[in-house]
Amino acid sequence: MKRIAILGAGSWGTALAFVLTRSRQPHEISLWVHDPELAEFLRRERENQTYLPGLKLPAQVDVTNNIAAAMTGAQIVVGAIPAAYARKVYTLARQHWHGEMILVSATKGLEPISHARMSEVVHDVLGDAAAARVAILSGPSFALETARGEPTAVVVAGRPVLELTRVAGRHYADPAGEVQAEFAGPGFRLYTNNDVLGVELAGAMKNVIAIAAGVCSGLGLGANSLAALITRGLAEMTRLTTRLGGKPETMSGLAGLGDLVLTCNGALSRNRHIGIELGKGSELKEILSQMKMVAEGVGTTAALLDLATAANVELPITEQVNAILHEGKPPGDAIRDVMERPSKRE
Repeated sequence: MKRIAILGAGSWGTALAFVLTRSRQPHEISLWVHDPELAEFLRRERENQTYLPGLKLPAQVDVTNNIAAAMTGAQIVVGAIPAAYARKVYTLARQHWHGEMILVSATKGLEPISHARMSEVVHDVLGDAAAARVAILSGPSFALETARGEPTAVVVAGRPVLELTRVAGRHYADPAGEVQAEFAGPGFRLYTNNDVLGVELAGAMKNVIAIAAGVCSGLGLGANSLAALITRGLAEMTRLTTRLGGKPETMSGLAGLGDLVLTCNGALSRNRHIGIELGKGSELKEILSQMKMVAEGVGTTAALLDLATAANVELPITEQVNAILHEGKPPGDAIRDVMERPSKRE
């Protein structure tokens, strides 16, 4: 029986605790909560009312505010924290880290200041051995539906085994394959992938396109506009990913197209919600002040544009989303500017 520590008790971290209690392999599960008051409430009431109201946390999930207690004896550590706070949390975890742990990053975003992907943050903070054993969990998966046990398919990406054998002069087992085996259950299906960069970028970029999808809805636009947006958004995701070394086929899979379709259409999408409210004329600061959860697309947009500029890649939709979010551009003007770009081949 493996011990698994989940760092972060937001909606996705809590949902993964439910997933692991239903997986085919038995586990000892520890859920680390940063806020001591929330930790005490979760221990007492067994319900995360802020993020997953109405769902009782299974009794076998141990809730703690002590990161050392959460990580002691763990073979797998899940990072389910917003991208902006990942470096801080992994720094807290560093003194409790040992080389045999697998780190599952369940964060879909880039670090706003450095523009780093989460696997790069792990490398910076925890070193070569930890980075070699990172598995990236992504794909179309609203936390509430996953926690309920509704059928969900995701992707878990890790470095190829042959590549791992060269890291630090030693052999490593396949982290993605191990996570697949430990997390799989009747309602949770995982596919493995070795395109870590592509899966991470897909998870970050789809959030930005989802904001644009919400803007279209907030402006009262219909299915034609949404179909065009999703298709051209996928083209943007593919252009940047392949230029940076990712695989184009990743963009047509669960991490790319699958998550893009979900986030652009689903009523539970935080990023889409922000876009809808922007399209209706609300100010970003006002929208964010009324949200309890983090929408990664807001902090990721500018980071993606910087990466694209350095790689000499055009991201016209992302550019307009950034202008709406951070430059006060009217959403209607942004849509017009995308439509009036010079004509070209698909």
